[in-house]
Amino acid sequence: MTRVAAIDCGTNSIRLLVADLDVGASTLTDVDRRMEIVRLGQDVDRTGRLAPDALARTFAACDTYAEVIRRTGAEQVRFVATSASRDVANRDEFAAGVRARLGVDPEVVSGDTEAALSFAGATRELTGADLGRPCLVLDIGGGSTELVLGEPGSAPEAARSVDVGSVRMTERHLSDDPPTAAQVAAARADIEAGVLLAGETVPLVRARSLVGLAGSVTTVAAMALDLPAYLPERIHHARVPADDVRRVADRLLAMTRDERVALPFMHPGRADVIAAGALVLTVVLDHVPVDEVVVSEHDILDGIAWSLVAPHR
Repeated sequence: MTRVAAIDCGTNSIRLLVADLDVGASTLTDVDRRMEIVRLGQDVDRTGRLAPDALARTFAACDTYAEVIRRTGAEQVRFVATSASRDVANRDEFAAGVRARLGVDPEVVSGDTEAALSFAGATRELTGADLGRPCLVLDIGGGSTELVLGEPGSAPEAARSVDVGSVRMTERHLSDDPPTAAQVAAARADIEAGVLLAGETVPLVRARSLVGLAGSVTTVAAMALDLPAYLPERIHHARVPADDVRRVADRLLAMTRDERVALPFMHPGRADVIAAGALVLTVVLDHVPVDEVVVSEHDILDGIAWSLVAPHR
């Protein structure tokens, strides 16, 4: 048994998982799993830089996570940074701040690496599940979306990362509250172009199941299930019909931000970008021959944890 700490720093949130891993039994047991919305990617699409306020929020979360890691006695730590920090002009400032707080360098991974980690985290426990094969893993982030095709328990067959995340699409297109029909149409066209681009690398028509990850998908699932609160045990491995996903997306796009915040399962830091995330999910469904989404609470964070003890599995 090995205790590790995995950190996933995305465009919208930064998440920590401290877990005990048993490679022989292929089990991961949570010790501490948490998330903070820091919006590291605030205005990155427009400015090409990480904003001072965004860095301050992220570094404050790192201070908290450093204390959790110290208290729980994790033996190894891996910090993975994704879309927002890939191409920014002040990337060195971000790296120095993380290193000072956590003692490790943030790995600003490529879209392909991000996709492989997401696939591993989502599918490791699905090898014996009743799923159509191959499965398409869809990870909707704040700055980018990863689409990965493969067999659970194996290396991905094909993967592509495209710049159509929930934060990026909201900042680029959905400026009104609620967004206008023209804004939604523009966002949909942008997402459609991204999905078609992904389809040049990932044969979407071969997918026989769709496994959806991350906060946009899990929040859509919570709404489709009409949950009284955010209940991970109800959401994890829920199967949500595609028609229900489309109805939820339409409802979210028609709501004001205040109405979305009032939903009992909604994280307040996700309320302003969830409609764009739901729209990404519906556009992907339009291109994949499946009639439901299998929702997973396990994702890139779990993949990062496993990579510390079983990097080739």
